[in-house]
Amino acid sequence: MVWSWFPKYFEQLVGGLWLTLELLAISVFFGMLLAIPIGLVQVTGPKWLGRIALGFCTIIRGTPLLIQLWLIYYGLGSIFPSIPGIRESILWPYLRAAFPYAVVAFTFSVAGYSGEVMRGAFAGVPKGELEAARAMGMSPFTVLWRIWLPRALQNVFPTLAGELVLTLKSTPLAATITIQELFGVGTQIRQDTYRVYEPLLLIAGIYIILTGIIVLVMRYLENRVPRPAAA
Repeated sequence: MVWSWFPKYFEQLVGGLWLTLELLAISVFFGMLLAIPIGLVQVTGPKWLGRIALGFCTIIRGTPLLIQLWLIYYGLGSIFPSIPGIRESILWPYLRAAFPYAVVAFTFSVAGYSGEVMRGAFAGVPKGELEAARAMGMSPFTVLWRIWLPRALQNVFPTLAGELVLTLKSTPLAATITIQELFGVGTQIRQDTYRVYEPLLLIAGIYIILTGIIVLVMRYLENRVPRPAAA
């Protein structure tokens, strides 16, 4: 085992790790913002909107993330440059970069998978609790914020933690569209040094540590979610 290359590539590894965490955090944040209404509308209606949400989840869950990523990057990415004036606009620095397309793809992935999880979570909350809250004069938003959403999250926190870990382990796919995240840096090290096992073992160890941190944080948050008082 030869590790003499490590000091030379330390800064690149830190940069790749930061890019991985940035991609994960942004996509999970916006993905969950979409997942909650996607799950809720399938339970509450209207039916036509619920069917659109179901169709979105079906497409996302039924196709590989790599294909979605390539369709967004190579598809949309090839359309924007042909729009007149787009190269001179303030949006061009973002539209020509790969990272925003990866964020969109991973956000849709999180929304699709977690949206279906949240649908089951909302449907699993006992109707008696919601009816009791309404009988007390709570507005629909208050019922959602104080009763329905916390109870739903309690039921699915372990599942959401698993989805978060799966998203983390999917981030190496971003390297296929030229993003130098953690795995991409590891691939560059292997090409430069001709060392196969050491960079892979290092990257694997970092992912294991990140996974452990995610599990601990999700367990902490699960215990912090307020529980409605028993009647």
